[in-house]
Amino acid sequence: MSQKDFGALYVFGVVAPYKKTRIKAAALHRLLSVVMITLLGVFLLLFLLRDDSITDIDSSEKISKFRGKFKLPKQNELSILLEKRNELPPRNMDLYPNLAKDHIVIVLYVHNRPQYLQLVLNSLSKVVGISETLLIVSHDGYFEEMNKIVEDVKFCRMKQIFAPYSPHIFPNSFPGVSLTDCKDKDDPTKNNCRGNHDQYGNHRSPNIVSLKHHWWWMMNTVWDGLKETHQHSGHILFIEEDHFIFPNAYRNLQSLKDLKPGKCPNCYAMNLAPCDVKSRGEGTETLVAERMGNVGYAFNQTVWRKIHKRASEFCFFDDYNWDITMWSTVYPSFGSPVYTLRGPRTSAVHFGKCGLHQGHGAKGACIDNGLVKIKVEEVDKIANIKTNWEVNVYEQQAGYQAGFRGWGGWGDKRDHQLCLDFAIMYNLGGTSYRFLKSF
Repeated sequence: MSQKDFGALYVFGVVAPYKKTRIKAAALHRLLSVVMITLLGVFLLLFLLRDDSITDIDSSEKISKFRGKFKLPKQNELSILLEKRNELPPRNMDLYPNLAKDHIVIVLYVHNRPQYLQLVLNSLSKVVGISETLLIVSHDGYFEEMNKIVEDVKFCRMKQIFAPYSPHIFPNSFPGVSLTDCKDKDDPTKNNCRGNHDQYGNHRSPNIVSLKHHWWWMMNTVWDGLKETHQHSGHILFIEEDHFIFPNAYRNLQSLKDLKPGKCPNCYAMNLAPCDVKSRGEGTETLVAERMGNVGYAFNQTVWRKIHKRASEFCFFDDYNWDITMWSTVYPSFGSPVYTLRGPRTSAVHFGKCGLHQGHGAKGACIDNGLVKIKVEEVDKIANIKTNWEVNVYEQQAGYQAGFRGWGGWGDKRDHQLCLDFAIMYNLGGTSYRFLKSF
């Protein structure tokens, strides 16, 4: 057939079906290629998510050893009840049906100091912008007076959560006190008791270890467990029951959040107060980047993932204080200074005069005449951070550093295991809780 004849046939549609078939085949081939590439991408993403959830936990051989033993303590009736209460929706949703866009969630963690709790809630009620956000109150166990005080909160949307494995709600078994537990410096062999002593020869005290357990349970629950916050992409502010919050705290925190990417891109967090709890700030017209403090600190999901990957370091460090553990082993493991950004004038004050387990006795035992006197000036009532300020970096500061051995109180293997259990309770099966909830 000549080229002329072929052209004629094409014109009259004789060859057209053949060419259409080739075009369809090519299109189908391209479509299959796109589908295959897409599927490979999805599988790769799933693998990375799975791998990330594993590396979040398996930061050492130690944690791999304990992971196979995952088994939270047997719950009693109160523990089960509290766990169910944690699933209740926030209160005051009728009063505050909508949260502000880009709001900063506030988490207040409390123990059993009713006077302190009343003071911090009174200060929060005067914070400008508090009605725009969600307040979560995390309890170390259950104390009726503490619960009643929080239930009276009406100034914002509020949710209570209760640590269901707090030693305070297990009077006769671990994590509380068992009859067979060793005490003080008991020898397990001679005294026929159970337990592992710390580096100083002392056995666990449930009232003491609860401090670290509660903080770690709270962090894992807020970031990975609660439906209200596990997909929160913004910052979360953490405060304690002996932190007095100034009226301008929330607005200042919003300013710091907006300024941090440009002013201090290497800062991990923001703080409402200096790392030195006795300081009220420099009073200068500059922002400050320093080591992260434990009064009014806020960070995002990205920072939490870095912390969570250091579960092994956190859970095996022999110190019952969560903050000293972070300063001495977790932060140093990041490989670079862990700076936080704050203003030159404090927006929160630590007012506690005694420890967490010393303030439940006579009224006013830990507060002068049952009162606390904190001077709030006019400048503390309005946002006082300027966008044109430079950043003053404190590179060398005193305080707990890498190499500190810890104060002890955290030597029992059962506490190590419970701590690791909290780290994986929302990440079982190699798939994160956040990923499952997205479907």
